[in-house]
Amino acid sequence: MTARWVVDVVAPERDLEVTWKPISLLFKNDDVEPGTDRHERYLWTHKLLRVFMSIDKSDGNDAAFRFYWELGRRIHHDQDRSFTASEALESAGLGLEHAAAYDDAAWDEPIRSAMDEGLALAGQEIGTPIIAFEDTAGEKVGLFGPVITRVPDRQDALDLWDGFMKVARVPGFWELKRTRTEGPDFGDRPA
Repeated sequence: MTARWVVDVVAPERDLEVTWKPISLLFKNDDVEPGTDRHERYLWTHKLLRVFMSIDKSDGNDAAFRFYWELGRRIHHDQDRSFTASEALESAGLGLEHAAAYDDAAWDEPIRSAMDEGLALAGQEIGTPIIAFEDTAGEKVGLFGPVITRVPDRQDALDLWDGFMKVARVPGFWELKRTRTEGPDFGDRPA
């Protein structure tokens, strides 16, 4: 939902250039017991991140984002976890040669390196999403969140972004949180 908020509303209104980077739940939650349903889901999405990284390296971040967006459509909107990397690549208009990365552990180090960049900014005790940017002094700043269950209307979406940017720049600011009382509302399937 955070990606949709940024892509659908914030980026065009705030003239943002977004660089998408991976975070592996398999690496982040490495204490999850192998063979469990949770571990298998993490392993599957981790392997899809390998494909993402292959695309990013050869075709660029915009192409990698198209793959990510296709994964979101299939997983969240279609409730489909039975597709192959090749099927998602084809739907996103990307080369099928990237499907070989799915089982190629050589991509694990680039995933870990990109993930560690975000965690170095936001801390180890967080999850996804992480939003990072350069502050007015040119220093990189990163925070976990915001975690949202739906994309707010235009003005609320922009106010949320502006507020997020303000608190992220305050030295000594660490956390805002409240208990989630609703699940995600993914809205219409994005194009």
